[in-house]
This record gives sequence, structure tokens and C-alpha cells, in this order.
Amino acid sequence: MKKILLLVSILFSLTAAADESAIKLQQGAGLDAVTRNCSTCHSLDYIPMNSVFQERKGWEATVNKMIKVMGAPIKPEDVPPIVDYLTAHYGK
Repeated sequence: MKKILLLVSILFSLTAAADESAIKLQQGAGLDAVTRNCSTCHSLDYIPMNSVFQERKGWEATVNKMIKVMGAPIKPEDVPPIVDYLTAHYGK
């Protein structure tokens, strides 16, 4: 059990220390809300990787899942600009 916890801790620290400077999302309204909220839990490269699958409804569901299921600390007032940005720049 201790070995598993150690491995998880190491993997988490490597992920948390990842250099996000190489990931360049498209400029636009809401980018600051996306960067501030989304990068606290995962790499921003998930956004372009998932964009081929998402329409507005999908982005809304994804953001709400991050809040309700994954526990992302996203303020309610940040949800509309995040969804608007993701739909405008990374929606189908």
C-alpha cells in the first residue's frame, strides 16, 4: 500500500510540475478564465485534444462534470466565459 501511495505521489508531482508554457491556446475572450481554472487540475493540452469531439453542449457537460464529479473549484460566474471560449475556439 505504501508503494502505491508513493507512486501516486510521484506521478502527481510530475504532473503538477509540468511546464504549460509550451501550450498555446487561441487568444480570445474567456481565455483567462480557462487558464486560471482548467490548468489547476490538468494540462491545457487536453482542450485541443478534446476539441474534435465537442460542441457547445459537450463543453457545457464537460465543465459541469469537472465541477460536480471531479470537484474542480470553478466559480459559477466563471462557467459561462469558459464554455463560450471553448465553444468559440475549440468547438466543432
